[in-house]
Amino acid sequence: MTTTRRGLLAGSAAVVVGAALDAPAAQAHTGGGSGRKPTVVLVHGAFADASGWNGVASRLIRDGYPVIAPPNPLRGVASDSAYLAGILATLSGPLVLVAHSYGGIVVTNAATGNPNVKALVYVAAFVPDQGETLLGLQTKYPGSRLSEEALDFRPYGEGLVDGYIKKELFHDVFAGDLPRATTELMWAGQRPADVRALGEPSGAPAWKTIPSWYLVGRDDQVLPPAAQRFMARRAGAHTFEADTSHVAMIAQPGATAALVKRAAR
Repeated sequence: MTTTRRGLLAGSAAVVVGAALDAPAAQAHTGGGSGRKPTVVLVHGAFADASGWNGVASRLIRDGYPVIAPPNPLRGVASDSAYLAGILATLSGPLVLVAHSYGGIVVTNAATGNPNVKALVYVAAFVPDQGETLLGLQTKYPGSRLSEEALDFRPYGEGLVDGYIKKELFHDVFAGDLPRATTELMWAGQRPADVRALGEPSGAPAWKTIPSWYLVGRDDQVLPPAAQRFMARRAGAHTFEADTSHVAMIAQPGATAALVKRAAR
């Protein structure tokens, strides 16, 4: 793969995760002043499942937030976004959508036009504009190790193919700051993505009308930090950074939960 741009954007608006996120979050509330906390919807990405949010979900539930972590089918941008939009339509009250990796393109599309969505939180996630693709954003800047050579391809159905991260590369590429015993289990249970999703264009982005937050993983080997900063800045997101791999929500669940609570205020 070749890249067309190599420099970091100057003057990044990112703030280091630290004391700012560790400080107690204010009580979440709705615009109507009812005191009801918004429902947090946690959306996983490819090569993962909803259990990756367990550390974040447990902290939010302990603090009184309603939480749902639905399955992401990983069949394609349009179909996955429609699936999530259908789930969101069944939820009442204010919503905060939190997405990891490929889940970012899903929430970006699923939240469009839903007046209940009050905030979008992206955790090392894709934040596409209309017409952009996952592959285009992933290769916009150098640094991704999730190349074609890093994947095993397994056909399903008629002419359809799923991609899985190879066992020998899973730890270093996907979750280098987690114990190998943990990543061995993650590899064994990884949910594959239909490879067609890589080139499927995104639709009208919800972040143009909904406030957003972003957590950049400085040590991400899947989605280059430079690409994350670019997307966060373009979306006008409140941006924080952490020394973490691609799976920030697993490696640093406390910082991730703190950012969600900020967005839910």
